[in-house]
Amino acid sequence: MADDQPKTTYKRVLLKISGEALMGDQGFGLNPPTVQRIAQEVKSVHDLGVEICMVIGGGNIFRGLAGSAQGMERTTADYMGMLATVMNALAMQSALEGLGVFTRVVSAIPMDQVCEPYIRRRAVRHLEKKRVCIFAAGTGNPYFTTDTAATLRANEMSCEAIFKGTKVDGVYDKDPMKHDDAVRYDRVTYDEVLAKHLNVMDASAIALARDNRKPIIVFSLDEPGGFRGILAGQGTYTLVKD
Repeated sequence: MADDQPKTTYKRVLLKISGEALMGDQGFGLNPPTVQRIAQEVKSVHDLGVEICMVIGGGNIFRGLAGSAQGMERTTADYMGMLATVMNALAMQSALEGLGVFTRVVSAIPMDQVCEPYIRRRAVRHLEKKRVCIFAAGTGNPYFTTDTAATLRANEMSCEAIFKGTKVDGVYDKDPMKHDDAVRYDRVTYDEVLAKHLNVMDASAIALARDNRKPIIVFSLDEPGGFRGILAGQGTYTLVKD
């Protein structure tokens, strides 16, 4: 790491973003300039020497829960959602490699012609070689969200923190997009998130993070340089931790 670069708080992190984050202003699918912008954010942190793995949701293409609500069998709908996350992961891989960042897409559902199957030791080795690992297809099981997949992979990879990129700069007591008097938390415990039904991650993911003492940092992905800033000890965010 160069001497003029800031010292980072964490050496290995997992970045979780929703599929909707890749839509930009359009209501569906992938917006290439938005994917490129997020890739630039990831590269700026990678340039600090931080080892990064990612989990990207699939809600911009297909959401299993929504599909089952419309009469589709839940297991089938969830598998469709998992495949949507693979498409997003491949798009992010393409953007990152276009910036010169070596990247591997690792899928919980084997599809060897498209990406690697998930093998924990191999994924850890990719991180040690400073490759960005994008974990796709969730946990490989229906009834689990990509939030839970992110927490699971963060534990398996021994990440020091989970970064949850959202459209707002932290966790609020109510939706800041709808309420002007919403109050942001600087720090909140896992149990408070569960008890107050704060919109951070689903209950399974929060419980898994709590049981393994994995801090969650909620920040705005729309803030240019926000991801790098937090790792350099600056910026606005909410820390979820005991």
